[in-house]
Amino acid sequence: MAKIKTIEYFRVLPRWLFVKICDDEGQYGWGEATLEGHTQAVEGCLDALRGRFTGYEADDIEHIWQTAYRLGFYRGGPVLMSALAGIDIALWDLKARRLKVPLYQLLGGKVRHKIKVYAWIGGDRPKDVEAAAKERWAQGFRAIKMNATEDVDWLDSPKALETCVERLKTVKALGMDAGLDFHGRLHKPMAKQLAKALEPHHPLFIEEPLLSEHSEGIKQLSQLTTIPIALGERLYSRWDVKRFLHDASVDILQPDISHCGGISELRRIAAMAETYDVAIAPHCPLGPIALAACMQFDMATSNFVIQEMSLGIHYNTEIGEYDIHNYITNHDAWDVKNGYVDGLEGIGLGIDVDEAEVREIAKTAPPWPPKGFTGPDGSIREW
Repeated sequence: MAKIKTIEYFRVLPRWLFVKICDDEGQYGWGEATLEGHTQAVEGCLDALRGRFTGYEADDIEHIWQTAYRLGFYRGGPVLMSALAGIDIALWDLKARRLKVPLYQLLGGKVRHKIKVYAWIGGDRPKDVEAAAKERWAQGFRAIKMNATEDVDWLDSPKALETCVERLKTVKALGMDAGLDFHGRLHKPMAKQLAKALEPHHPLFIEEPLLSEHSEGIKQLSQLTTIPIALGERLYSRWDVKRFLHDASVDILQPDISHCGGISELRRIAAMAETYDVAIAPHCPLGPIALAACMQFDMATSNFVIQEMSLGIHYNTEIGEYDIHNYITNHDAWDVKNGYVDGLEGIGLGIDVDEAEVREIAKTAPPWPPKGFTGPDGSIREW
């Protein structure tokens, strides 16, 4: 068996962090360790992990995962799990490439041949949603997600919630389904009101209605509404997920493959969720490598329901021309047809990374700074 020879990482625009692993037989694999707003922290963790794992057997994916997670004493959290995700995804890609099969074949084979997808509209301060939704329809999407609100105070005027209902009605009138991302911006007094106001208009789901650290509040809210509750981007392992499954407070789990330890841990989370009749809709407002890894997982996972895509998301367009068609050569991989993307059938992750472009942009790409909101009184609000 081949040993890991090199582990490299590349910071690229608009806000992504790619990982490449090569073995001593010349095989390679790509992963993504993007953690938005915390790039340098993940890079530091990758420096430590590559010093540990250079020389390990590249085939021993699970042993490497367990070593990274369990032998550091302090476990979990977004930084370690994102760095581990980049390595894990790259090792799965490397193994599938060496065997010359699509990665989903290593996960038991496919249970579907195409992937239902949705895209973002509206931006951080949602606006112009009718025109944006029509554009998404023309691109082939039949479902979108948008932020539910701008920044909202702990207790705010009920008027702050009214525009959210109108935006949902506008999008649904066009024949599209719409998920609403509360983004953890609302606190319990406002979240309860908004969920009740939205219920007659049937959003696809409400996402992070409260911050995930408020598990007791989410449990309470889940008992007050019939709208499916989705969350998971800020849960980094099966242990983080466990309490929400036990509480029966979540309907759709949204782990991020680049935040939760990669393909290996995402598979375990999905298996746990299935035993509680909970669906999986991977969070992925990230780059093409993360999206390809999600799609390989989606192809082989029975309780998968819908996949987030970052095509044209505001985080990409704010930077300029860099989007998920960058850094790969098979640009038709992301073609959307009537709400679906065809499954990736190439070897490994199913995409061909343009390494020359990656290396060139990585020479000068700055880290993406964290964003935030400030209220009129100068106090920090949730973003």
